[in-house]
Amino acid sequence: MSAKDSNGTPLNEGDSVTVIKDLKVKGSSSVLKRGTKFKNIHLTNDDEEVECREGKSTLVLKTCFLKKS
Repeated sequence: MSAKDSNGTPLNEGDSVTVIKDLKVKGSSSVLKRGTKFKNIHLTNDDEEVECREGKSTLVLKTCFLKKS
C-alpha cells in the first residue's frame, strides 16, 4: 500500500503538498496555516505520515491533512 492524500490521490517521493486545515505543531507554539505548501516531501515507513522540511526543521505530517498540489 502507498501513501494517499485526503482526496485519495497517491503521493510519491518529492511531490508537493498543501495543508487543508490549520494545524497546531506539537511541542511548539506555532500553527501551520491552511494553504501552506511543502515541496519535495519524503515518504516514511508509515503510509499515513510524510516528512516535510520547513526552514531547518523537519515536520512529520499526517496525510489526511494534506492534498497533492
